[in-house]
Amino acid sequence: MSSFTSTELEVMKILWEHGELKPAQIQDRYSRAIKNAALRFQLKVLLEKGHITRQKIGKAYYYKALTPRKGSLKKMVRRMAEVYSQGSTAGLIAELIKTEKLSEKELRELKELAGVRSSGKTSTKKGGKK
Repeated sequence: MSSFTSTELEVMKILWEHGELKPAQIQDRYSRAIKNAALRFQLKVLLEKGHITRQKIGKAYYYKALTPRKGSLKKMVRRMAEVYSQGSTAGLIAELIKTEKLSEKELRELKELAGVRSSGKTSTKKGGKK
């Protein structure tokens, strides 16, 4: 399965959050105005890529996400790490921390998360990769 364009990702986000929907329901939840033909084109592409499925109920087609959100996030993070930090996930995280304006609370939360990770309280897969 291939990765998402920004428009495809928005459709996926709606389906991940709301489950099975008709095109008109997706269109109503879209963050900006999108023409029906443009949305239907995106749905066709997502179907062809294998990210969604559709089921005809009565006269209407209902669309549902097949690609899980979590798996998609992992793939996108890996791709971003390759593009922006020579494949290093830690380098990507460091770059994000440097470029984002994080609040003191957010920085504390990140430090606590890093402390939990380094103390071994979080499970990891064998072989050192996550």
